[in-house]
Amino acid sequence: MEESETQEAESRFDNFELDPRCQSVLDAMDIVTPTPVQAKAIPILLAGKDLIATAQTGTGKTLAFALPSLSLLAKGKKRRNRMLILVPTRELCVQVELVIAEFKKALQLRSVQIYGGMSIRAQEAKLRSGCDIIVATPGRLLDHMGRGNVQFNDLEILIFDEADRMLDMGFMPDIQRILSKLPKKRQTLMFSATFADEVEVLARDILDEPERIEIGFATRPVDSVRQVLVPAREEQKSKVLLGLLKHEHIDSGILFLRTKVRTDRLGKILKKAGYDVAVIHGDLSQQHRTRALEKFRTGKSRFLVATDVAARGLDIEDVSHVINYDIPPTADDYVHRVGRTARAEKDGDAITFVTPGDFVSLANIEKAIGRNLPRREYPGAPKIPSLWTPPGTKRTGGRRTRGLLRRR
Repeated sequence: MEESETQEAESRFDNFELDPRCQSVLDAMDIVTPTPVQAKAIPILLAGKDLIATAQTGTGKTLAFALPSLSLLAKGKKRRNRMLILVPTRELCVQVELVIAEFKKALQLRSVQIYGGMSIRAQEAKLRSGCDIIVATPGRLLDHMGRGNVQFNDLEILIFDEADRMLDMGFMPDIQRILSKLPKKRQTLMFSATFADEVEVLARDILDEPERIEIGFATRPVDSVRQVLVPAREEQKSKVLLGLLKHEHIDSGILFLRTKVRTDRLGKILKKAGYDVAVIHGDLSQQHRTRALEKFRTGKSRFLVATDVAARGLDIEDVSHVINYDIPPTADDYVHRVGRTARAEKDGDAITFVTPGDFVSLANIEKAIGRNLPRREYPGAPKIPSLWTPPGTKRTGGRRTRGLLRRR
């Protein structure tokens, strides 16, 4: 066999030893070629090894752990609570469930989602009736464990999805309490977009001689994201944004803000201007958040205005633009926000508003991604130079583009 033919064979799902029923679902979905993280992770996990995987957002991490793990469960004896997937947010709980839904159905496996904001009694009933897979946020899972609703005597596989985000959100004490109740003999997988020091400490404590894979630059957006800055004074932002939306061709966009109050306020401004907008943040009920996401996902709302609750884990197809109305506080947050567009090998645009007071955050972002971002300026825009420049280059304000309209 020619080398090119060998590589092609190795880059197909049917070359892996997945359960045939999983392969049938993939065939029905016309999914043939694994992403790089899937191609590297699946053989390791099918072999029963522990794994640490870092890969950029939008590279298919959920299927990378779900396909081999579900295949292994299907081979084992029927017991309760054999796989636990820990995630940082309610939205990611729902997203993971959506990804695994058809596969678990084909394998005749049952799952339950455990997160706050929903009826604890309904979750308790599902837990007590027995299931194979639990997808949970740490806080609500601990609540159920404390009530005696769930035990993990037969746990075989433990998965941390978005491990860095869980630690950012202060879940380490909860995670340690959960780990103390789990069997030591298990397969443990850790998937993350970044590998901060805290993640490394957690991994060292709970994984057993793990394999390690890293796809691309975990601290940089994928190359298919076109990134640009829009300098603006704080009091001008909403006016500049409305001008940008008028001229920029945006099929669907997510706008990120720092706080719940600012998110509500911008949502009202956009609705008043005639735009179809869905708003989500942590103060809204789970029912409201689910309904808002569904409206955006199905195209009933053209824009989703959100705090960082939506920045991680959500796999919403065909998001043409991410607009950072407020610059993210860290480079990691920038990567995760920007990762909502240009998914599944498509391209997308990331537009970040930057004010004169944002120079420190901007410098950290540009240093992390390794380049100065171009500016899209308008008459009267403030001049915001870059404090960080690539080694060997002169300090610059960043390449500038004319006007608010990018020519396509």
